[in-house]
Amino acid sequence: MTMTNLQVRLSSLLILVLLPAMVNADCTCNKDQAEQHNNSRSTSLKYKLIAIASILISGSIGVSLPQFGRKLEAFRPESDIFFMVKAFAAGVILATGFVHILPDAFDNLTSPCLNQDLWGNFPFTGFVAMMSSIGTLMVDSFATGYYQRLHFNHNKPQPQPLQVRIGGDEERVVHQQAGHAHASAICAEETDLVRNRIISQVLELGVVVHSIIIGISLGASQNPETIKPLLAALSFHQFFEGMGLGGCISQAKLKSLSTTIMVLFFSLTTPVGIATGIAISSVYKEDSPTALIVGGVFNSAAAGILIYMALVDILAADFKNPRMQGNGRLQLGANTSLFLGAACMSVLAKWA
Repeated sequence: MTMTNLQVRLSSLLILVLLPAMVNADCTCNKDQAEQHNNSRSTSLKYKLIAIASILISGSIGVSLPQFGRKLEAFRPESDIFFMVKAFAAGVILATGFVHILPDAFDNLTSPCLNQDLWGNFPFTGFVAMMSSIGTLMVDSFATGYYQRLHFNHNKPQPQPLQVRIGGDEERVVHQQAGHAHASAICAEETDLVRNRIISQVLELGVVVHSIIIGISLGASQNPETIKPLLAALSFHQFFEGMGLGGCISQAKLKSLSTTIMVLFFSLTTPVGIATGIAISSVYKEDSPTALIVGGVFNSAAAGILIYMALVDILAADFKNPRMQGNGRLQLGANTSLFLGAACMSVLAKWA
């Protein structure tokens, strides 16, 4: 719940940070131009409202599917199909970081609207993404280590004696190594569960930062021809991204309330971003230096988080799993799913 509260506060802070980027634009126009402008705003608003509903529904379905799928035996975490679903989701997340977010961050931080003496002479996008990945690694490592020290030192399972009957009524109590093995297995299972919970929450943090930015950008746009293709593309974008996040939430085995909060938080973030963009659309300028810097830095950080999580916490863990390495068909299926997920998300980059 602490991480969820942090996500809420970060989202609110991000919206507040973007507000100073709003700049009033001075313009003069004749009556026909004003009428045309009003019609354009009216049409844009219609598409934005449709986008809110469409993205809300598609994101909710995407992130909820793995939760309902968990009730089916074929989609449980221990099944082969689940390995392939996770590989597909990891491909989606990886493409989101590399193909969608990182190029936008490069465009923002290398814009000619920024002071080139500062922003043009250092690769801030790659630097921020790198530091974000390192920061994610540190959070991942320290959080897991802290929980292990806190939990296992106080609740370490003790091996139970194994009673063996040897002839007649004679009994001997033999302490077998099996007790130690059983305790180690419990510790390993608990460690995996904690790690999966950390992964799901940090991953949602990265996704949410990106979702707020694209939501505000869409909501602030006044061009219907720009909004129409984004409407469909972002709906599919949220669906696939939701599947990736939903798979991690499912594997974390959180309580029902925590799962519901994370699902709702993901589903509502982009629509709330769009609504915020609509509210500030009359004064917001996406090419102002403040907006470019804030959007570029946050997008770079989000890309670093998603790339690290996809490669290290999802793909590396599953693809090095002895179960997958010992099954050629499963390896082929997982690799195919990975490429399909990355390909589907990469194609959407043409429009969103």
